[in-house]
Amino acid sequence: MDVHVPQQIIDQLRRCDVDVVTAIDDGYDRNEDDKLLEHAREIPRLLFTQDIRFKALAENWQRQNRAFSGLLFGHQLTGTI
Repeated sequence: MDVHVPQQIIDQLRRCDVDVVTAIDDGYDRNEDDKLLEHAREIPRLLFTQDIRFKALAENWQRQNRAFSGLLFGHQLTGTI
């Protein structure tokens, strides 16, 4: 999970037994988005974000054929718990 994901979403997923690791849990909360995307590939994990700039970064990486493990984008205004 990206650092901007509300704690309520993380808590609800964990209550449903979803194995969630946050950037904060993993010590990556102060890294730039590109470093977090690389780290998610290394551990390997799908990364969830609600940050539109992060989505744009992943789309740019796709155009450049740069490898990453996947990005799940949830819009901030249309998501519910």
